[in-house]
Amino acid sequence: MNKFRIFGFAGSLRKGSYNKAILRAASQLLPKDTDLEIFDLEGIPLFNADYEHQPPKKVREFKEKIKSADALLIATPEYNYSMPGVLKNAIDWASRPYGDNAFEDKPLAIMGASGSILGTARA
Repeated sequence: MNKFRIFGFAGSLRKGSYNKAILRAASQLLPKDTDLEIFDLEGIPLFNADYEHQPPKKVREFKEKIKSADALLIATPEYNYSMPGVLKNAIDWASRPYGDNAFEDKPLAIMGASGSILGTARA
């Protein structure tokens, strides 16, 4: 029997990120027949439509991992009442070009951790 494969990433680049930590914690709580691969968004360049048909290697790797996963898990902080730019940028790369949206028909869950009183409610 094949394991259920979850692909996870954090909307934070900080080495000590709470959101990277909760992804690691989630990986310890999974059933035995489930794997969580955690991907670091560090190194994904800013989205540039000039390159969407021939994206950089890190973007191609990111999109392939999304496509091959059974489900996705995003852990993100909230920055200035919204999602972080690094997460928005990764979503832009993964969902483009038109007709090659890696997120298409992919179940996705979002969670977040923050020291603020509202947590990540607005992300």
